[in-house]
Amino acid sequence: MNRTDWEALSAFPLYGWVLIFAALFAQSTWLFVHATRHGRNRWFWGLWGLIQVPTPLLVYWLWHAWGRSRDKRA
Repeated sequence: MNRTDWEALSAFPLYGWVLIFAALFAQSTWLFVHATRHGRNRWFWGLWGLIQVPTPLLVYWLWHAWGRSRDKRA
């Protein structure tokens, strides 16, 4: 990282970092708990949920919906 990158990061307000952390933590916790209840790969979803927002949540929702529709057909 060069000097301008650090300046840009330090200019980002503290409440922004808190909101990002809260969103990541809430998403990861929800994914972990929901995946545990439904017998999915809980650690994968929980760790992926800590990395970015909201892609893991959207992919999990699609994956879960696809699994439910597949189970109903069987």
